[in-house]
Amino acid sequence: MDNFRNQSFSLKTKEDWEAKAEESLKGKSIETLKSNTYENIILEPLYSQLDDRKAPDYPGGSDFRRGIYPLGYVTNDWKVAQRISYHSVDELKEKLLGGVEKGQTALSFEVSETLFETKEPLKDVLGDLPSTFPLAVNGRGMQSALLALLAEGEESANVVKGYVSSDPLSLFAEEGFIEEDFFKGWMGDIKLANLNLPNLRTILVNTSTYHQGGANAVQELGIAASTGTFYLQKLLEGGMKLEDILSKMIFQFSIGSNFFMEMAKLRAARILWDKITKVYGAKAEDRGMQISAETSTFTKTVYDRHVNILRAGNEAFAAVVGGVQYLHVTPFDDITGSSQQSERIARNTQNILKEEAHLRTVVDPAGGSWYVETLTTELAEKAWKYFQQIEANGGMLEVLKSGWLQEEISSVLTQRNQDIFTRKQSIIGTNVYSNLAEEAVPVKEDVKDSYFAQIDSSAIKIKAIKNNRLSEPYEELRNKSKYIERKTGSSPQVGLICLGELKQYKPRLDFMRGFLAAGGLKAVDSGPVTSLETVKLFISSQETKYFCLCSSNDLYGSLGFEMIKVLRIEFPNRIFYLAGLPEKDLQSQWKNEGIRQFIHIKSNCFELLSTILSEMEVGLDEYTKA
Repeated sequence: MDNFRNQSFSLKTKEDWEAKAEESLKGKSIETLKSNTYENIILEPLYSQLDDRKAPDYPGGSDFRRGIYPLGYVTNDWKVAQRISYHSVDELKEKLLGGVEKGQTALSFEVSETLFETKEPLKDVLGDLPSTFPLAVNGRGMQSALLALLAEGEESANVVKGYVSSDPLSLFAEEGFIEEDFFKGWMGDIKLANLNLPNLRTILVNTSTYHQGGANAVQELGIAASTGTFYLQKLLEGGMKLEDILSKMIFQFSIGSNFFMEMAKLRAARILWDKITKVYGAKAEDRGMQISAETSTFTKTVYDRHVNILRAGNEAFAAVVGGVQYLHVTPFDDITGSSQQSERIARNTQNILKEEAHLRTVVDPAGGSWYVETLTTELAEKAWKYFQQIEANGGMLEVLKSGWLQEEISSVLTQRNQDIFTRKQSIIGTNVYSNLAEEAVPVKEDVKDSYFAQIDSSAIKIKAIKNNRLSEPYEELRNKSKYIERKTGSSPQVGLICLGELKQYKPRLDFMRGFLAAGGLKAVDSGPVTSLETVKLFISSQETKYFCLCSSNDLYGSLGFEMIKVLRIEFPNRIFYLAGLPEKDLQSQWKNEGIRQFIHIKSNCFELLSTILSEMEVGLDEYTKA
């Protein structure tokens, strides 16, 4: 027993780990395990204490990366701020009361004309709830009117807390115009609210608009820093005190699917804001960043929409660990119009994180993680440089006017699209594991605020940043496929010619089925075929003119190559593809004999399917005209 107790393991170095890893990689370098992000941050396969640059020892200290409160959620729990949609004021009242009974801890709702059309005062709509629960409302273009309603009751005005705020710059970017005169009225509202609603935050820095446009985390952080600085400078010049301005500010971020990157994004945001406000001379107690987060709609899908529950859960988890003060979880069917069930699931996602995952009882669960700390520091450094780049180009207002920022974001969106087109990035139920039997629900109409219906003649037109979703291109393919099905009475199809035995063609048959399903195309396979006559019968029996050979490389060489020579001549109106990628010296031979394209794991799935469906549409239109 004594000998057992005295046993110890020898210390291993990073070099030892790398040697063992390369051994398991069978000759490949450890460098092959590294990956690059959209932020141009290289992710290492292993992080150690040596990589960890000195981080604060406790939350609430130093640069606030570990949170703004020493005991985190233990003493300052994040607010469940599920944004309520409604069709009438009565429905809003009912949902507010029902929500707070079931876990809602902040009063959050969409601001629409319905709220102002009723004769019932807002104080009666909200009742006594504001005395217990803070507000969490993005007022958008109606912030001024909403603040006026809240300030009507002198008694209630002093107890109203939380935020009712707006970010004019993000609204302008979203709508495609800039009204510089608007800032005068906006600043007047902020000053008035500072007097009449002393406990309410009214200045929003909303990066969700840019996130929806496709921006990466570095861009979001640089934009947040520059927008915050723009408002800070404007209001200081307008005569407000620094501490009053900071007490009125709140930052909003959308949380995407890259778990650790999104967590680090929130931590890095606090570092940047601490650094900026320190330059302005703010006291430590005024430099902490208040954050409202929402799970991203950029990552959500119309097809296989219940997977959105998992996506939102992952994003909410990252937001909470990253250290937010308010959180909205997007209902899984929000794109097509949320239901009572989906809203309940979204709210309960936060209840689970609080009560079952116990995240509110652990102070900074990510603190000390070598990976998270290193990623946070790298992200903060890159974002600071991007912030300086925006400022060097004249600041947020000027980079929106010039279109520079829009082009920067567009280039990242192009990268993201390229990755989903080639299926380097998977979207479950959309570009992989698609269910052809699923019927899509129409996307709900995006209703704009009435404020934007009246644009001042002095407004400067800019390039708008469109709200995108990553899955939209494939959803458009599915819509096109459904259109063809409605016109012809059958799904658009591609015939799969299966050469040889099952074990020879099945891997590529399965690959092709999944590949085609991403665009709503049905795969019709021939079953095992070995003779030219059988293949001819199969082709003749199909209505489609698109066919793909599926088999092993060996059988392609011994049977497929000779077969395609004959098929090209006997079926000149048919189009043939080959599943897989032959050796370079054989590719030109295949193409010369009639193969239009090779379909393999690196193929541009979207582009290829789009071409097929477009040709089918043209053929359908020509047939209709005839």
